Amino acid sequence: MTTCTKKVTNGDFFHSVLTVMFFTIEVAEQMEVSIMERQSQLVEKRDFSLLRSWLQSSKKVIPLRKHSFLFQEGMPANELYLILSGKVQVSKICPDGKEMCFRICGSGEIVGELTLFTSDPRYLLTAKVIESGEAAVMNKSELEEQLLINPTLTLEYMRWISKHARRTQTKFRDLIMNGKKGALYSTLIRLCNSYGVPLEDGSIFIDVTLKNQDLANFCGTTRESVNRMLNALKQDGIISMKRGRITVHDLNYLKTEIQCEDCPPDICCIE
Repeated sequence: MTTCTKKVTNGDFFHSVLTVMFFTIEVAEQMEVSIMERQSQLVEKRDFSLLRSWLQSSKKVIPLRKHSFLFQEGMPANELYLILSGKVQVSKICPDGKEMCFRICGSGEIVGELTLFTSDPRYLLTAKVIESGEAAVMNKSELEEQLLINPTLTLEYMRWISKHARRTQTKFRDLIMNGKKGALYSTLIRLCNSYGVPLEDGSIFIDVTLKNQDLANFCGTTRESVNRMLNALKQDGIISMKRGRITVHDLNYLKTEIQCEDCPPDICCIE
């Protein structure tokens, strides 16, 4: 897959993210009362099944092969994707070559959504397959047309993008306010919420394989720093690791250390 040579700057990226974040939250707040009155069933619906069903109706399904790319930063953005199976990691490559990871998207997650209703749309991030599977592909213009004529689908999409913006906002908050250690601890908490399997002793097994470099990319720090912090947590009995899988034995410790605000699990997650 060739990458378009047009460069998307960090300023363009963060401006676009913040614009989407604050616009959608503001609109959602302004419309909350009317939405609740006129679309009560939709408001109560939390799985966004209408939006996902519409995307899944696409006749185009592509295989996801591990280590391949759905898209890369700077490429023309003509499609968006519904992950049917497998996992996709969404990240940003910084000018110094470091990778900043934002999401791990599994089944039912939508990727490539930030380019809707923009002129000369280009992907702001890179989506790399980390676990093989399949994805439904929808042309961006088709969804834009449906959003203009289908108010129910539009409201559901607004709720979905607003939730996605809240997730992004909390990740930036933890990274900026809590430093490297807080970034790692909050990442472990999010992994527990997204891929955690409760064990009989109260521990939580994180059922996804991640290298220390992957964790470092989520935290915006170096692998060496993550190694030191993970070793300290292991020595204190907070976590244990085996074959690239982490078990968290004391989730409350991680939450206390970063003064966790107990956001809902569907917000405090790694997707």
